[in-house]
Amino acid sequence: MGILTISSKSSDLNTFRYKDKNGKITKSNDYAYVPDDIGIGGGDYVEMEIDTETGQILNWKKLTDEEVIDAIKNA
Repeated sequence: MGILTISSKSSDLNTFRYKDKNGKITKSNDYAYVPDDIGIGGGDYVEMEIDTETGQILNWKKLTDEEVIDAIKNA
């Protein structure tokens, strides 16, 4: 198994779009920070490790719609 590590600095120019199980879309503004609460870094940084065999993000926790929507609104 290989592990791809992604670490990048984004300078507050992030946008996030989430479509929940009912089709409702939540979007951030065009100058959002990376949400701290969804497991991909936070602030100006995107950080994650991906198992190249499965395509899965390592140490990813399951999130509810509410957790993702709150994180995007607070980004």
